[in-house]
Amino acid sequence: MTSMTASHAADLVAALLFILSLAGLSQHRTSRAGVVHGIAGMALALAATVVVAAQSITAGAVALIVLAMVLGAALGLWRARRVEMTQMPELIAVLHSFVGLAAVLVGWNSYLEVEAHGTAQTRIGADLLGIHHAEVFIGIFIGAVTFTGSIVAFLKLSARIASRPLMLPGKNALNVGALGVFVALTVWFTISPGLPLMIAVTVLALALGWHLVASIGGGDMPVVVSMLNSYSGWAAAAAGFLLDNNLLIVTGALVGSSGAYLSYIMCKAMNRSFLSVIAGGFGIEAPSGRDEEQGEHREVRAEEAAEMLARARSVIITPGYGMAVAQAQHPVAELTRRLRERGVEVRFGVHPVAGRLPGHMNVLLAEAKVPYDIVLELDEINDDFADTSVVLVIGANDTVNPAAAEDPASPIAGMPVLRVWEAEHVIVFKRSMASGYAGVQNPLFFRENSSMLFGDAKLSVEEILHALGSNDDHGPAPGTRRATPVRG
Repeated sequence: MTSMTASHAADLVAALLFILSLAGLSQHRTSRAGVVHGIAGMALALAATVVVAAQSITAGAVALIVLAMVLGAALGLWRARRVEMTQMPELIAVLHSFVGLAAVLVGWNSYLEVEAHGTAQTRIGADLLGIHHAEVFIGIFIGAVTFTGSIVAFLKLSARIASRPLMLPGKNALNVGALGVFVALTVWFTISPGLPLMIAVTVLALALGWHLVASIGGGDMPVVVSMLNSYSGWAAAAAGFLLDNNLLIVTGALVGSSGAYLSYIMCKAMNRSFLSVIAGGFGIEAPSGRDEEQGEHREVRAEEAAEMLARARSVIITPGYGMAVAQAQHPVAELTRRLRERGVEVRFGVHPVAGRLPGHMNVLLAEAKVPYDIVLELDEINDDFADTSVVLVIGANDTVNPAAAEDPASPIAGMPVLRVWEAEHVIVFKRSMASGYAGVQNPLFFRENSSMLFGDAKLSVEEILHALGSNDDHGPAPGTRRATPVRG
């Protein structure tokens, strides 16, 4: 077997491992196996690439490649060990930017090595020269859009810039116009390639990527994360065509298509137009800025919340990004265990876009070993709130906002939300009365059946646990039963 044949076999096995990885990551129970398959596939692909490259380059070049791999692996391990779950969305955005930048550099390198040095027809062939020109141009465009778009997503997710959408005059016309200019430049470059056109498309794509994501508000950021994942995949596939690397093409196509499908699912869950979101919030207006309070809120102490929970018949917990920030998942899991031991039915209602990336809350709850069978999605649990004694809203805001269902003028109007306000009692864990990531005030905070428990979510849950322990020490109050509905 020749080295090239072995390389093709390794590429095929790696591609199969990547497919198994995607299949495994689709479910919590198989996610660990999915990660292992992905790591194995990438290790095999890297090894095969280095072995093939070693046949045509010097030993010094191979040493540089190995050094780059070692440095990259060390940096990746270091960041993986230090990153917290709350920082995962912005870390993913940064990684997407690396893929986009790599695609841009590959495109420029292909131009400099082929077109600029006058070796195009000898290396590519006259019949395929126009296709190669288009590959270079499209690859740079996709990569540059992914690069700056991911940087803006990182800045928004890490709260370094405001989450509100950028509303430049004629922003939709700017986006459509930029795409039209790109098409014209691509035709021009295919016919007559030149350095000025390379510079022009790079600058245009960098600006468009920045504007596309800057024009999308915080409420749609989970979709943006999956959308950028798709962009990075297509950028990798474009680089694969330029490098004549079949595995990179297959891998990029897998990432690009799965990311696009996930974006579509997220848009359906949020009642958003898929095309409008990927086009930079086309037709979506900015929040009106109505952040003023809409009534008087009621506060509750941890001891009072514990008493309500101890007498509850059923409890639903709806987590959000605030739970991730406070790292409250482990106390929440302990609270779940204690309540279930008392005979209280406890379940979790997880919105598809809770947190800052798809599946954020599910990962946190799985980390805290919350049983899978009590973690339900919006469609599975929404009809049960009306028959629930107490709902704990832990760090969630936009995903439980009744304005989405009741206020046609709201920026999140039409977005499916968890109807927590239908429960008998709602306890909202928050640090303050500030609006959520979408910048929209939540009327839930002022409902008659809602109470606010202010403070750090982790500390608040721990105080409830302590109060429940005190109730256990003293026994139930005379004439009460633990498994009776809460009365107002």
